[in-house]
Amino acid sequence: MQDTNMIRNIAIFGHGNCGKTSLAEAMLYTAGKINRLGKVDEGSSAMDYEDEEIGRNISISSSFHNYSWKKHEVFLIDTPGDDNFLNEALFASHICDSALFTIGAVLGVKGQTVKFANIVKDKNLPTVIAVNKMDRERADFSKTLAEIKKSLPFTPVVLQLPIGAEDNFKGYVDIVTGKAFLFDGTKGTVTESDVPADLADEVALYNESLMESVAETDDDLIEKFLEEGELNEDEVRIGLRNGIVSGALAPVCVCAATLNMGAAPLLDFINTYMPSPVDLPPISATRSESDEVIEIKPSVDEPFAALVFKTMADPYAGRLTLFRVFSGILKGDSFYNSSKKESERFGQLYVLEGKEQKPVESAGPGMIIAVAKLKETTTGDTLCDVGNPVVFEKPVPYRPVISFAVSAQKGAEEKVFSSITKMLDEDLTLMLTRQTQTKQILLSGVGQVHLDVVGSRIKRKFGVELELSVPKIPYMETIRSSARVQGKHKKQSGGRGQYGDCWIEISPLPGKGYEFLDKIVGGVIPQQYRPAVDKGIQEAMEKGVLAGYPLIDVQIALVDGSFHNVDSSEMAFKIAGSLAFKKGAQEAGLVLLEPYMNMEIRVGKDNVGDVMGDLNSRRGKVMGMDSDEKAEIINAQVPQAEIQSYATELTSMTGGLGTFTVEFSHYEDVPAQIAEKIIEKSKES
Repeated sequence: MQDTNMIRNIAIFGHGNCGKTSLAEAMLYTAGKINRLGKVDEGSSAMDYEDEEIGRNISISSSFHNYSWKKHEVFLIDTPGDDNFLNEALFASHICDSALFTIGAVLGVKGQTVKFANIVKDKNLPTVIAVNKMDRERADFSKTLAEIKKSLPFTPVVLQLPIGAEDNFKGYVDIVTGKAFLFDGTKGTVTESDVPADLADEVALYNESLMESVAETDDDLIEKFLEEGELNEDEVRIGLRNGIVSGALAPVCVCAATLNMGAAPLLDFINTYMPSPVDLPPISATRSESDEVIEIKPSVDEPFAALVFKTMADPYAGRLTLFRVFSGILKGDSFYNSSKKESERFGQLYVLEGKEQKPVESAGPGMIIAVAKLKETTTGDTLCDVGNPVVFEKPVPYRPVISFAVSAQKGAEEKVFSSITKMLDEDLTLMLTRQTQTKQILLSGVGQVHLDVVGSRIKRKFGVELELSVPKIPYMETIRSSARVQGKHKKQSGGRGQYGDCWIEISPLPGKGYEFLDKIVGGVIPQQYRPAVDKGIQEAMEKGVLAGYPLIDVQIALVDGSFHNVDSSEMAFKIAGSLAFKKGAQEAGLVLLEPYMNMEIRVGKDNVGDVMGDLNSRRGKVMGMDSDEKAEIINAQVPQAEIQSYATELTSMTGGLGTFTVEFSHYEDVPAQIAEKIIEKSKES
């Protein structure tokens, strides 16, 4: 474990249903780490072990394991492929050294595939592409390869040419050596064989293409290739590894994970071609005290430094904190959290192996480690040596795009919201807010499935159920003209009566909220009663007049009134102020306002027309368009009421390729015909 050159840290990425978890399972089984080849469909996988994952047959959280293969120690991260859990892949990309990008040979490149490929490429992770499910009906290597070349930001080079497909998939030809290998049962081993005659020409073409691609990554190699027309096997291997480590080349291999075909060659490939921590450029950090940017070298002789990239909530063990060690050796029972400026004590260091935790005595560069029950540390924090405090850049999660109102059964409110708070530590995509106007508490995430899973986890882990419902739209009311009105409250029913009388002038105050002006002259209303008028008006504004929504952007001038020496009181003038306001608002012309949201929608060129037409149907206004090398960018303003399920609908429109962000912009008048329906519904409720 202390020889960093022998460490590999690799994450498996790819779209949903491409077989990432099955491939991880095959690799662990072939390496002898697990003693049976589990299956996702049967719920027996070592990597997908949570109830929600087994029930849905998808990965929901990144899972972690490790194996030894020919003296190399490999840390494996299996990331989810569903859009709802994109942040898991994003955070894994922040702390892994290389990527195993998986594509199904039947489904090929989907919209989600492009998203995950962009995550991998943005980090410039050394990448190997595994074309999986070559044993399935309609598996097509050539078609999948063409889609990779056309749609993904990689420069693919074929390293393994499949022998057969579907039921006849039985091996591959190694393009570097020109040798054929046949799969030998479910142990994942291979035996050398003759290259099928019908593949000889194709092998020669791919070999030529591989040499050319490798040569283009190195000046000396391109010179030799141009002079001699070829490279020898050692030159190809060295050039290929350099091209992979630099991110210039992405070799393509083939496999059928559920049959354990191709796992052993992939394990060999990772050892030979994928980088150890020392093969990569040093990672940058900032000194805590001076903001000086320094390089953190992946050496056991450097001070300890690590980044916390995940927190897992557990009702029994407390929080489980996961971090990646970038430099130094961690031993003992404490470290310094430079982000919080606190020292933390811990009990045992663990390496995660699926749902199991294996104790270890120390941790070095490249290792992924877990500790339990830290008090101060949260996701994104830097852990380091107290004598050398540094801070790593935090991974920034994708912002939530969908919200639901959250509630609980009577008596369970405190436990529900305590459980949600624990989930917020675990999942930085989640957001809990209180909507002032509607008095609802909103739980926000990246999709409905995401929030459904959060609810399921809370029920399983903490034994309480939360209820999610479509949130109310925070409409507002305002006025469009001015009015002068009287509010008079007079009541006599034996004993002391109630008397309050005020005249107010009400007028619009666009964008300024609320303003109260005291223009009383000559003491017609004593000073002690005037704040009560203001208070009564504000309470009436909060309840609304037109449809029960808060009223905003008004100026009130208290201009006249009268009082009674005995019967006047603060309460009487408060009621008078409220009556005056309601009457004045009606006379000043009430209108209903709705929130508009700023949206930035990123789609492919082929989807622009459909998305623009859809925005128009939602009463949206396109404010402008832009583009970058990855997408067309549409900037629009759309009523909040029209986009509550937009995440699902955009996925449907764009085949999973579209993404968007949303934030509040401003309020505008609700069109009359829509306002009538809202007011009517409000009166009914």
